[in-house]
Formats: sequence, structure tokens, C-alpha cells
Amino acid sequence: MALRIFETDPDALPKGSFVDETVGRFHSGKQDENGTPVALSAWRITTDDPSVGEAVAELLGGVAVVDEHSEAVRNVEVQTDKATVLVVIDGPESVTSDMKLWNRSTLVHHCDGVEFLSPDEQKGQVCGCPQLMEERKALAKRFMGPSPSISITFALADDPELGKFRFSTGSWKLAEELHVLDNALTKVGAPALAELTLTLVEYTTKKGRDVSYYRPTVKVLKAYNDAVADPKF
Repeated sequence: MALRIFETDPDALPKGSFVDETVGRFHSGKQDENGTPVALSAWRITTDDPSVGEAVAELLGGVAVVDEHSEAVRNVEVQTDKATVLVVIDGPESVTSDMKLWNRSTLVHHCDGVEFLSPDEQKGQVCGCPQLMEERKALAKRFMGPSPSISITFALADDPELGKFRFSTGSWKLAEELHVLDNALTKVGAPALAELTLTLVEYTTKKGRDVSYYRPTVKVLKAYNDAVADPKF
């Protein structure tokens, strides 16, 4: 269970601190026993609450596994068998994005792609990132420039009362599509039913090498209340 002392005394929370009120996280990958990143074809979910893990496993498949020896806050893991999950996104405000470059645990560059967002003494100043997308990606690949930092907060459509979940990603592809997601959520103008999917991408490079990977996509379907009123839902 995560430390919850500030729930009873929120005024004691240090200024600038962030309280994560989500009950779990969605992950599109994991690290193997050697610490090597591994992409997944189905969603992995972590939480600090065994009851949430059990509920997720019942809804999305898999088994809630508790790692009693893990130092991670969210030590309950469910490897689901779902590549697509129906979620409820409250609106555009539930999707946040910026650009970040980390040096281990230190944030060394934080901007919106044009201007600095932090620290305060630099906020609003031109950040110096290149204008072209390919140049941005090239610098980020060499750890010389920031990458997208996208966060989406949502509830599970099959059990909204379970609580809010979060998915965080550095996907450039999703970053390029955020304006579409924002427009769709704005158009609905209410909590929206959406598909959160790990989509298979396959292609052959110019040198003849076959490449395949899974990337996150978000598709807004309709207003959630309209979906609930539909007998087919």
C-alpha cells in the first residue's frame, strides 16, 4: 500500500508536490530479469491495491500477482490478455503532454517544444529545440534533446467506480496524433468512451530489414452516456 498520510492532512503536503490519486498504471512494456526493456502485445497493469488487481484480472484477464519483496510502490501486477481496453476519458484535461530530457533522476530540459516550462527563471523563454520533427527525434535518440512525455488518465468502461488509471508514454507517434485526440474529446464535450490499444506496426526498412513493434493508440468512440444507453454496450 502506498504512503497515504497526506490524505488525512493535505495542508501538510510540501508545496509543489504531486499527489497521484490514480489506483493503477497501464504499461505497454516491462523490463526482463536483466533489466532489458521488453515491448508487450497486451496491456500490463500495476497497482498498490490487491483488490484492484483482482478486479482488473477479472475484467481483463490474467492473474493478480503480488511481489512482497518488491520495493516498488505498485507491487501488484496483472499481465492482461487484452491489446484493446475500453476506457472512459473525462475530457481534454485528462490528457497532458510536454517535452522532457532526464539525466538519471534529474530533469535537465522541460519545454512544450517551443518555450521552457521550467525552471521558473526560464519559463516562457525560447527553449532552442529544432523546428523539424526529424531533428527533434534525432537529438532525443542521442539523449541530447527532450522526448514527449504524455499522460492519459481514465477509468475502465466496464467498472468506472474502480477508480482512475493512468498511462504514461514517450511515444512520438502518439505525440503526433494528440491534436486529433484533443479535437475528438472536445467535440464530445463530456466523458468519452474510447479504445486504448496496443497496435501492431510492421514494415520493411530501405535496407530490407523487417521491423515490427506495438505502439499505443487512442480512439474516441462516442460520449460514454450514449454508450451506456445503447443496448449493445
